[in-house]
Amino acid sequence: MPFFRPLKILQSGALLLALAILSPAFAGQFGVSPIRVDLDRTAKSGTITVSNDETADTLRVQLRLFEWTQDADGKDVYKESQDLVYFPRLMVLQKGEQKLVRVGLRTPATTQEKTYRLFVEELPAPKAPGTASGSQVAIAVRFGVPVYLKPFQQDLRGEIVGMSVAKGVLHVAVRNTGNTHFTINSVTATSGKMTRQMAGWYLLAGTTRDHAIELPAADCAHLGKLDVVVATDQMELRGALDVDASMCKR
Repeated sequence: MPFFRPLKILQSGALLLALAILSPAFAGQFGVSPIRVDLDRTAKSGTITVSNDETADTLRVQLRLFEWTQDADGKDVYKESQDLVYFPRLMVLQKGEQKLVRVGLRTPATTQEKTYRLFVEELPAPKAPGTASGSQVAIAVRFGVPVYLKPFQQDLRGEIVGMSVAKGVLHVAVRNTGNTHFTINSVTATSGKMTRQMAGWYLLAGTTRDHAIELPAADCAHLGKLDVVVATDQMELRGALDVDASMCKR
């Protein structure tokens, strides 16, 4: 069965990568499949398989549901939620063992997609008797499975709502004007032989995010015109911008 190897992150609630060497006591690995769940009026429940990918250790995990929204800057915001039914919330897996997590609707679908992340979090193993306090670093594995509650009728739309160049940096504002999410795969700016590209992220319904691309100082004042392509998993958005030398002064 395919699985996803999650990122190592700090045991705290912050979603940060752990830049540390894992102690064997906390080096557990688990698999999650599938890596998203879609719910709607016809598919009112789904399942996730969690597997212990460790070769020796018993794995203890807990599950917590968070409502997933984005703020005015397009940054992800998480708030603990009870909107969905999911169980079990705690599980113990022996090496090589797999267990199912069931996820179901508690609230009905609405006119706009609702988005959540169900976090599967490894719990650190109990300290061995006689272990000195502070001798082990509590680093755990945590992965958030996106859960989408689809609207009654999907309206997939997006647009580039603003483009500008200031101090040699191109800003491209993309807004999701529909009622369901899409993923921005890339934002590409081209002028003649110059091409600059940056990766994107999820854009939830009703959200706007600015994408900043630094333009080469040697080329910026001579660009004349920039063609911009926003490639998403569902559509392609295009725009153009005239650039003059005053926009490139840093």
